[in-house]
Amino acid sequence: MIDSSDYVVVGAGLAGAATAWQLAARGHQVTLLERDVPAAHDGSSHGSARIFRYAYPDPFYTRAVLESKGLWDVLAQEAGTQLITTTGAVDYGPERNPAQLAEVLAGVGIDHELLSAAEARQRWPQIAFDTGVLWHPGAGVIDAETAVNAMVALAVRNGAEVLTGWNLASVERTGEGYRLFSSAGDALDAGNVVISAGGWLPGLLESLPLPAAFLAGLPRITVRQEQAFHFRYRDGKAWPTFIHKTAGIQAYGLPGGRDAGFEGQKVAEYNGGRLVPSAVEQTGVVDPANRGRMVEYVRRYLPGLDPEPYAETTCLFTNTPTEDFVIDRADNLTILSPCSGHGAKFAPLIGQWAADLATGSGTVPGRFRTATAPALTNWNGTP
Repeated sequence: MIDSSDYVVVGAGLAGAATAWQLAARGHQVTLLERDVPAAHDGSSHGSARIFRYAYPDPFYTRAVLESKGLWDVLAQEAGTQLITTTGAVDYGPERNPAQLAEVLAGVGIDHELLSAAEARQRWPQIAFDTGVLWHPGAGVIDAETAVNAMVALAVRNGAEVLTGWNLASVERTGEGYRLFSSAGDALDAGNVVISAGGWLPGLLESLPLPAAFLAGLPRITVRQEQAFHFRYRDGKAWPTFIHKTAGIQAYGLPGGRDAGFEGQKVAEYNGGRLVPSAVEQTGVVDPANRGRMVEYVRRYLPGLDPEPYAETTCLFTNTPTEDFVIDRADNLTILSPCSGHGAKFAPLIGQWAADLATGSGTVPGRFRTATAPALTNWNGTP
């Protein structure tokens, strides 16, 4: 006899775990499927260091961060653990436009300061600022892996079942429901399915029973194998997170946390990795050219760091052309892709939106239903 569930969520990264948590908390029967383990190392939600920030050039996202923060606080309280460490954030560079970001933060009521480059260098001598700087103290670092495990635990506490080592191969329609098949030949019936497969999504889309018009309306989803490097602190100064956009490179950094022994800053080039057809084709091998660019970047702009990386890793970015998310539904099958390297901070809110859409109890912003409604705006995004 084949087991069944009212709601099956595929993928136990941040978005999938958040969706399972939200659905189970509402009393629904939920099964969470994960090809490996929650927050698996070869996915996009592993480790202890993701940026939490309010600074966006688009007020929509800043307001969404504010809403998401309330849900993060609920999650931390229910899980009994700290998930966000406050560090503050600095945004700068000739293509980052700190004044525009400050205007957005002012409109939403987020505490911030605009500093000259000299003022910022006096406050953070470990960073060689090349323009004026936006500082907002409420930013910080998300412990992604702990957050995933907390949401999975709360989902289980509310009755959800979690199946690990369950690699989805295909989905078939069965009357008004679906039958999911694993690569090992297991099967599971579902009334509703949420696909939150991260970098594996492009390879799964054609195996899903979705209308041709729906598939044609989805944005092009690409996957990059990114790399991040950890550089040791030269002194004990406290580091903020940062985003720096200048000609030829867009870099970001944050305290690396336990990912590399709390010894340094995690620094990476945004969308600096190579394109892969899907996560299946990732190699986990760091690109030496990218390493060289980041070493040179640290030498030039981050004098407070030893310019030789002491640890490095690869990760996956799943991107859309507008850098908006995909949260859309056809029949009882929901596609969920918190894309473009900036979705972690929205995880609890994305889970709420996805649960609303999957159950029909609410709506999601039209810009995310790209297969059925046009995106409202484009935005100049960063991770």
